[in-house]
Amino acid sequence: MNDMSLEIERRFLIKGKSWQKLIINKTHICQGYITSSIHGWTVRVRITDKKTATLTLKANAQGIARYEYEYPIPLNEAKQIFKTLSKKITKTRYYLELKNGDWVVDCFEEANKNLIIAEVELNSIEEKIELPDWCLKEVTSENSFSNAGLANEPFSEWGEVKARKLLGT
Repeated sequence: MNDMSLEIERRFLIKGKSWQKLIINKTHICQGYITSSIHGWTVRVRITDKKTATLTLKANAQGIARYEYEYPIPLNEAKQIFKTLSKKITKTRYYLELKNGDWVVDCFEEANKNLIIAEVELNSIEEKIELPDWCLKEVTSENSFSNAGLANEPFSEWGEVKARKLLGT
């Protein structure tokens, strides 16, 4: 089941900084949510490095797979839309060189500052991966750690009880 419209990824909280020696590239991402739903469609505008913009539609498919449709849009229109949105995140995305899977590490900013999440894109739901030793806890199924979840309720607003529960501390 490797449909071009499917995104299959796993997400992990990370510990330490040893992942930094694997960085091969980085981008800065600003994204805002037009709408987001756990059970329906999420629609977002993303601006990458202040140079390119996309409109993305996502919805749950099966298990950790999600339907994903992405369309380039004019940068000036994306900026105008972005200004009107209240649910936003910003992050620096680091691309890593690892043997298994396409790994990135997102270092969140502003209201999600100090949150760092690694993602690996997979070719199938069943694909096995070897976890790097800096992966601390899998949060793939934790909606609070999704980008849309973090836009709706930023990490800085979780409060100690929720943060401890979700971080497993």
